[in-house]
Amino acid sequence: MTPVELSRTVLHAVRRAVDEGELAVAVLPERVVVAPPGPGGCGDYATNVALQLARPAAQPAPAVAELLRTRLLRTDGISDVVVTGPGFLNISLAGDADGRLVRDILRAGPRYGHSDALAGQSPELHAAPDVRALVLMDSVARVLRSQGAHPQLHCARPPEDAWVRILGVPEDIHVRPGRDPLRPVPAPADPTPLGRDAARWALLHPAPHDRPRIGGPDSGAHGDEHLAQRETNPLFRVRYAHARTRALLRNAADLGFTPEPGPVTPHGEALLHTLADHPRVLAATAAHRAPDRLARHLVAVADALAPLLPSVLPLGDEKPSAAHRARLALAEAAGTVLAGGLTLLGIDAPEHL
Repeated sequence: MTPVELSRTVLHAVRRAVDEGELAVAVLPERVVVAPPGPGGCGDYATNVALQLARPAAQPAPAVAELLRTRLLRTDGISDVVVTGPGFLNISLAGDADGRLVRDILRAGPRYGHSDALAGQSPELHAAPDVRALVLMDSVARVLRSQGAHPQLHCARPPEDAWVRILGVPEDIHVRPGRDPLRPVPAPADPTPLGRDAARWALLHPAPHDRPRIGGPDSGAHGDEHLAQRETNPLFRVRYAHARTRALLRNAADLGFTPEPGPVTPHGEALLHTLADHPRVLAATAAHRAPDRLARHLVAVADALAPLLPSVLPLGDEKPSAAHRARLALAEAAGTVLAGGLTLLGIDAPEHL
């Protein structure tokens, strides 16, 4: 059961409870957010849907959670449900949840986390006639499409040729002003000398209200930091992590073994939780028009992957084991998420770095 499937399962339990008169809620939530448990939680995923329903249902949140817990325990694929804190539902999936998540990611490929949640919607995006606003609008549009929407892009004037040619800003932007355009803090200098990948990262990684570090008068920054091949550069960490996963797959093939999803605890527990959160991050990025959320999530994936990498391949005369195959599959899944996320930011994910 993927996070998206679990979200639908919980929402179905809510609807059944309403239909059968156990919950009196006039307006049901459109979707239920499930994510790795926070501090004090347990299981594979947690949701705060009972807290959201408590006030409209005129019931205490723990009572709503217990009602939903009883229903979820009767669902195939769920082994346990625990109510914690003020009413959080902590859900444990049946069987090999680690392997199942990795299989789901590898099956979906770079489209893992994509959904049809916004199908049929055509949001209008308006950008200020500024390079950062246009790059941000392009990335927001990519993420919206990943959630099933068909956004319409507008700007008061056509983008400059260099922004299209170097930065990948789309040419087919409707030339007309609109209300409430995207107006991030402008770049302090021309980002095009950085090239497409570094420039887009420099513009998208900071939150829209933060000043991008590109250079220029009084900026206190130099664009070269986004080109540096070192760990202090988050773009390098993300792309290097992806390239390492591809190298591991090549090296494993040379050793005669292939990835096979399976248990990886404790080596990959943090990474698994981060990968499981990817669909939620894409949905939040689309909802808040904030590509920086996706960029920071990719850094978190890369940093969670790093401790796993030394244990993926056998050492010395060691023979490949089921544990090696499971770690290789997890590394491949992480590389898949990194590649898919970079693509949504309009940034290349090279296999060699």
